[in-house]
Amino acid sequence: MQIIDPTHDTRRATAPGPSPRSRNLLAACLAHALHDGYTDGLYAFMPVWQAEFGLSYAGLAVVRALYYGTMGGLQLPGDMVLRRLSPRSTLALSTLIASAGFLIMALPFGFAGLCVGLIVAGLGSSIQHPRASQLVTDTYGGASRGPLSIYNFSGDIGKATLPAIAALLLPLLAWRPVIGMMAALGLAATFGLLFLAPARFPVARGAAEKSGVDRRSAGFTLLTSIGALDTATRMGYLLFLPFLIHGRGGTSATVGIGLALLFIGGALGKAACGRLGQYLGVAGTVLATEAATAILMTTTLFMPLMPMLVILPLLGIFLNGTSSVLYGTVPELAPNGNTGRAFAIFYTSVIGSGGFAPILYGAIADHSNQTVGILTAAATAALIIPLVLALRPFLKSP
Repeated sequence: MQIIDPTHDTRRATAPGPSPRSRNLLAACLAHALHDGYTDGLYAFMPVWQAEFGLSYAGLAVVRALYYGTMGGLQLPGDMVLRRLSPRSTLALSTLIASAGFLIMALPFGFAGLCVGLIVAGLGSSIQHPRASQLVTDTYGGASRGPLSIYNFSGDIGKATLPAIAALLLPLLAWRPVIGMMAALGLAATFGLLFLAPARFPVARGAAEKSGVDRRSAGFTLLTSIGALDTATRMGYLLFLPFLIHGRGGTSATVGIGLALLFIGGALGKAACGRLGQYLGVAGTVLATEAATAILMTTTLFMPLMPMLVILPLLGIFLNGTSSVLYGTVPELAPNGNTGRAFAIFYTSVIGSGGFAPILYGAIADHSNQTVGILTAAATAALIIPLVLALRPFLKSP
């Protein structure tokens, strides 16, 4: 029930401006875009760090793991520690900590400073995912599937912009000033979140109800397993795609074009498939996207270069689009209605799978060949299909 202050100027209440729902979604999307941009922006600095610090490829992987592992491993602890704080506090704090990590990297502390900065930045980014996802869920309640797909898509905006900006600036400036600019961007985003994010979590009509004994736990376990396998499929194919393009006679520039085409399709898929899930149902949408993913991945093995490039945006739609449907289903299956903890567990599983899967597929390809590696990734997508059929009884809209 809304309480109206009789002294309140009704003309101000009808003044144009974004609704509280829109502001909450914008705050979550701002945080997601920045933190995902931070995550993928690090790739632009890898060659520079390799040359400056004399790192091997394995050493670079370890350096990246300082950030990626911290971000993934602290999702659940971060959610538990900060559960009682407001969205304004948690999102601003996570962004402030992440930007502080980039600031530490920008200072002349040598290799040790780089490592410490990566860990601090990973700590900040670990907080964002579960808290921002819960903000969207609590704002929109039962109608959160579409907004969650928008939130998911906003991360791709950050992934597309920050790495590109960093790559353009690095030939002009030393890497530390570029990192410093990224830290300054994070500080600006922190102030933006203090303005946008609400002081309390809203409780939307239609939000999931909590229950002491919750059979949704079994459904959530299946959903988390599907999310991990979906991420494994995506990361596995991305591992082999540059080599697949080179094998068709493509150059390094062609690899860049191919990846861009795949990511463009992926961004479109994340925006579209979340909405599609509202009409076809979760199970129907995931069955369609995973089947199409397996078929198209296998098809690219037997296509010449140009037709393969043409088909990559379509593959990207299905390869990335499933994730929006899965993220949007987390609130529905959250054990005991605890969406924050459910998102933390889900993201931990997804990020962990994204780190481990390329190692596994790479080992398979090393002991056989690239074709077997890609077929194994396609088989992983096909493996999701029976799991989705098992998940269907737990869903409201199968």
